Amino acid sequence: MSPSQPDRSSAISDAESLALSAELSAVIIAASVDEPMVLVRPGAPVDTLPAGPLQSEHRTLEAGLRAWVEQQTDLHLGYVEQLYTFGDADRIDMPTRGSRSLSIAYLALVRALRASARSGARWQNVYTYLPWEDWRDGRPAALERIEAFLRAWAARGPSDVGILREKRAALAFGLGTDSWSDELVLERYELLYEAGFVQEARHDGEAASPFPAADHPMGLDHRRILATALGRLRGKIKYRPVIFELMPESFTLLDLQRTVEGLSGVRLHKQNFRRLVETQGLVEETGELQTETGGRPARLVRFRREVLLERPSPGLRLSSTKRPPI
Repeated sequence: MSPSQPDRSSAISDAESLALSAELSAVIIAASVDEPMVLVRPGAPVDTLPAGPLQSEHRTLEAGLRAWVEQQTDLHLGYVEQLYTFGDADRIDMPTRGSRSLSIAYLALVRALRASARSGARWQNVYTYLPWEDWRDGRPAALERIEAFLRAWAARGPSDVGILREKRAALAFGLGTDSWSDELVLERYELLYEAGFVQEARHDGEAASPFPAADHPMGLDHRRILATALGRLRGKIKYRPVIFELMPESFTLLDLQRTVEGLSGVRLHKQNFRRLVETQGLVEETGELQTETGGRPARLVRFRREVLLERPSPGLRLSSTKRPPI
C-alpha cells in the first residue's frame, strides 16, 4: 500500500469501535398572553427538556420524539419541525471511551399550557434561562454584568484575539452600538459559553458563574437547544404564519400583539402593528366581541387560512422593530 492510500481496514475498525447513540429532544413552546413558555422536566440540580433515546421500535425520528413527549408530559404534539443535530463532544456529560452521543432537536408549538401533574413536567418562562433576550421593559438588568464581563474577556487575550472578541461581542450584543438583532439568540449564548459566563461552560469544579443568583442553567446542552429554537422562531414569524400555531381559535389583535412581543422580546407600536396585520390580510373578524377586557369590548378575529394559498411567505414582517434606547 502506497503512503498516499488510506488504510481502509483501520478506518473501518475505528468506525466499528465508535458507539453512536441518539437522543431526541423537544423544545415545546406555548404562549400565555404575555410570556413565551417552554415545557421542562424539573430536575436536581437543573431542568431539562423532554428527551429520550432513539429506539429500534421508533419508525421515524419524529415518531420517536412524539412518543417520548407523550410519555414524559402527557402532551400530544401538533406542529413539529426539526431544528438541528448537536454532537459536540465537550458539550455533554462525560462520555464513555469509544462512544459519542448526538442530540436531534425539534421545535414544537402548542396552543394551551397543558401538562399532566402526574408527568412532573412544568411550564417555565423562556426568559428564565435567557434573561438577556427580553427588552420589553427596557434594557435587561443582566446585560450590565454581561457587557463588563465580555470586555474583560476580550482584554485578556492577545491583541489580535481581543480585537476579534470585541467585534463578535459588538455584533452579538451591540456593544458600543445601538444595534440589536433579535434573531442572534444562539450566537449570543454561544459567545457567553465560550467566554465562560454561563454555568454550562464550567467544568471540573471551576468557579461558579459570575451571576449564580440570576443564571439558570439547563442539563446537558439543552439551553443551547432552547436558544436555537427561540432564534429560529423569532426569524420564522416574519415570513411564515407560525405565530397562529400558538393562538386560540379566536383572539383579539391586542392578544396577538402581546404574544408577538413576548416571542420577539421587544415592544411594538400598537397602530403600526394593527396596520401590518390588516395589510398582510392575516386575520378576519369573527363577528363576536370579547367583553372581559375591563374596558370597551374588543373585536375577536381568527387566522385567515386562505392567505397560505395567496402568497408563498405570509408573515409578520417586523422590520420597524428596534431595540429600546440604552
